Amino acid sequence: MKKIALFPGSFDPFTNGHYDIVNRGLLIFDQIIIAIGHNTTKKRYFEVAKIASELKKVFAHKPQISVTTYEELTTDVAKKHNATFLLRGLRNSTDFEYEKSIDQINKDLYPELETVFLMTKPENMAISSTIVRELHKFGADITKYVPISFT
Repeated sequence: MKKIALFPGSFDPFTNGHYDIVNRGLLIFDQIIIAIGHNTTKKRYFEVAKIASELKKVFAHKPQISVTTYEELTTDVAKKHNATFLLRGLRNSTDFEYEKSIDQINKDLYPELETVFLMTKPENMAISSTIVRELHKFGADITKYVPISFT
């Protein structure tokens, strides 16, 4: 059976840490679907369509990676794509506590869904989408923190 993982997030923006998690995830999964969601608790800074378009270019050479967008429950997206795994990256214990709570609810909604956590590499631990947005907002060069273009 094909191992399909959904890598969900708001990815506002998609950072080098996210990029690394996807690439390392390919060592485990046959297919990874990057799912850009609309987080109802956050106001977006970068447009979803722009992020999706750029990610499709970045991963064009890897047919086992696809990109989609969604405005529904993550578990519903996983079911639609026959994904039985969620791929998540962890930078620290705060991320773990947050992800653990989400995992419990996801398991209730979709019992066949397993969450797989990969630890962020040390060189990417300080990179967060929040920090990258703030840098961009004030005109700083963010190219060393993101694998996509914002020009």
